[in-house]
Amino acid sequence: MSIILQVFLAFVRIGAMVFGGAYAAIPIVEHEVVISQGWMTYAEFMDLLALDEITPGPILINSATFVGMRVAGIPGAIAATLGCITVPVVVALTLFFLFRRYKNTPIAQSVMTSLKCMAIALIASTMIKLGVAAIAPEAPSLDVVYGLYACTVIAAAFYLMHVRRLSPLPVMLGCGVVNLLVAGFIL
Repeated sequence: MSIILQVFLAFVRIGAMVFGGAYAAIPIVEHEVVISQGWMTYAEFMDLLALDEITPGPILINSATFVGMRVAGIPGAIAATLGCITVPVVVALTLFFLFRRYKNTPIAQSVMTSLKCMAIALIASTMIKLGVAAIAPEAPSLDVVYGLYACTVIAAAFYLMHVRRLSPLPVMLGCGVVNLLVAGFIL
């Protein structure tokens, strides 16, 4: 299989799995680019994230373009960028039409609340992992601890929004405060 096709398919997989925005995508991009494909080292990936932050435009598309360019030049950049947006565009258009039609149903409201909870947990997990890597790059992996922490955050956010009927905004803010405290404790 050609490297261009490999890059395209890798970013199709990434684009198909990303929910919750660019920061939620970072662990998925890291796994595909650093662990599965071996196209970058972890240090290079951290540099990529720094470039993504200072470059105008969406972080995930910047990542795809930079990785594709590094792996296969301009054709790789184009393939990665197109791969990254193909599935989300199809899904977004489909969901837009479905949500517009069924937005007032209880199931649609429940799905939206659950998606918000998942996004909070993914962002929290990424923040802690990147924070530890930036402060202590030689530290052993704490993926299991972060996974348990993320599950706890998901469960707590779900409970607060579904059982206690709190608005998502205070739950998100509360998760942010907890994450800052936990990150400060771990670091």
